[in-house]
Amino acid sequence: MRNCLFLLLSLIVIGSVVCGGKKKTAKQYSLAGKRIVMVIAHQNFRDEEYREPRKLFEEAGAKVTVASSSLNIARGMLGMKVKPDALLDSIQVQNYDAVVFVGGMGATEYWENPKAHSLAQEAYEKGNVVGAICLAPVTLANAGLLAGKKATVFQSATDNLKAKGAIYTGRSVEVAGNIVTANGPAAAQAFAEAIAKLLTKK
Repeated sequence: MRNCLFLLLSLIVIGSVVCGGKKKTAKQYSLAGKRIVMVIAHQNFRDEEYREPRKLFEEAGAKVTVASSSLNIARGMLGMKVKPDALLDSIQVQNYDAVVFVGGMGATEYWENPKAHSLAQEAYEKGNVVGAICLAPVTLANAGLLAGKKATVFQSATDNLKAKGAIYTGRSVEVAGNIVTANGPAAAQAFAEAIAKLLTKK
C-alpha cells in the first residue's frame, strides 16, 4: 500500500513538472530586428521591471536602448545600477518599434514630462507598441493615451488613471490595442511577454 501511494505521489509530481506552469520563454517570440527603447528614472526605477523585460527582449533577438533624464549611472530601488545609452530628449520615435516606460517610485519624474508625453503619443500614432508598468502608466494617462481604454497601474495611482478617463481594471497586465500596462514588479514577466507577443505579430 505504501509503495502504491509513493508511486502515485511520484507520478503527480512528475506530471506537474512536465505539464504545469507553461511559462513562455524568449524562444517563443521572434524579435530579431526589432528595436526597443526602455525609459528608466534616473533614481529609483524598479529593478525587476527593467531587468526581466530586457532579458526577454534581448534573448528574443531585439536590440534594447536605455534612455533616461541623465547619462549618469541610474540607480534602482533595490540597488541595481544601469548606465543609460541615451538621453530621453534625444530619442527619435522613428528609430524604434516599441517604447517601454519602467516603473518604480522614480517613474513619477516623467508623469508631467513633455518629452515623455510626446514620445508616447508619437509612438502610439505610428502604431508602435507602447508599454508602461507600475507607476509609469500615469505618464501615458497624462499624455492622453488611456482615455476610454482599459488599463492598469500600481494600486496607489488608480485615481490618477481614472481622472484621465482610463477604464481601470485592476488586472496585473492589460492590453488595449498596441498599449500594454501592468501593475507592478510581480507582473514584470507577463508584461514583457505581452509586449513581445505584439511585436512578434508586426
